[in-house]
Formats: sequence, C-alpha cells, structure tokens
Amino acid sequence: MTGERFSTQTLEEMTPEQRKAAEAILAGPRGGMRGPFKALLRSPDLADKIQRVGEYVRFRSSLHPRLNELGILLVGRYWTAQYEFYAHRILAEKAGLSPSICQAIAEGRRPETMDEEERVVWEFGNELLQTKEVSDATFNAVKEKFGEQGVIDLVGGMGYYTVVSMVLNVDRVPLPPDAVPLKKLA
Repeated sequence: MTGERFSTQTLEEMTPEQRKAAEAILAGPRGGMRGPFKALLRSPDLADKIQRVGEYVRFRSSLHPRLNELGILLVGRYWTAQYEFYAHRILAEKAGLSPSICQAIAEGRRPETMDEEERVVWEFGNELLQTKEVSDATFNAVKEKFGEQGVIDLVGGMGYYTVVSMVLNVDRVPLPPDAVPLKKLA
C-alpha cells in the first residue's frame, strides 16, 4: 500500500458542484476536509449526502461519544482501516474510552474490562460485524440500555464508518509517520 490515489484539489480546481459540497463540509463542525472527503468529492452529490449523515453520526448521535467511538473503532479494526482507527482512537480516548479497550480492539481481541454499556455495544458491534446479524439477546440488551433510537444510531454509525473505512482504504490514506499501523488479522 503506497500513495494516495486521489489528489487534493483546491477550491479553484473543483467543479461548481464539488465546491458547493466542499464548502458545506468546511462550514460544518468538522472544520476541515480530512479523511475520506477529498476522494468523496469526486462524486459531489454523494459526498454531500454522506457528510450530512456523518455529521449526525459523529456530533448528534443519541449514544454517548465514548460508546459511539467504540462502535467506530470496531468498524475501523474490522476493515483494518489504518487512518480511521488511528484518528478515532484519539477521539475515543478523549471521549473517555479506556486506552486498554482501544488496545484490545487494535489487537483484535475482546477487551477484558468494560462497563455494562461498553460491553453491550462491543457485543452488538462485534456480533454484527462477524455474523452480519445480531441475536435477539444482543439486540434486546442494546435496546434496553439505549432504546430503539440507540439501536439505530449504533447501526447507522457503524454503517457510515464502514463507507468511510472503505473509501480510506481505496484511497490509501496514509498514517502520520509516528503512528503504529494495525496488523492484519487472520
């Protein structure tokens, strides 16, 4: 994996449609065009719609940010999305997720110590990613803790970050030089 596939465009190099989508991203809570957006702008209408979903998922989800980030880390690890995992590990720890939980996920194993909310999110996310569905018991545990909106916000967040992880992997967005890359899981 070497080199990004999509070049960074200046606003002047963009089509009017790309510029409109870029300006909406820049005006939002992200405050920048990091991650998948330089690639996504190749399809400006899709970029605009995806960034609006992402704005909800990241900044207005009904889940506490540490739990939302836990779901994001599970997705980043599943896809071995290097940049995604790197960036969201920082955000997860700032949101209060234990570094030991983040490290366990990076290593592809179940964290040893989680509180009850973290446990049900981990079990739901892991089961969904590994089996492509969730059992009634797993569904009901998340529903009991966070309500039906919480279930859908967790699924929506994981789905959004699946798209992001895929775009980042296709574009080959690199890690900063000091970052430790995830190892491929068997």
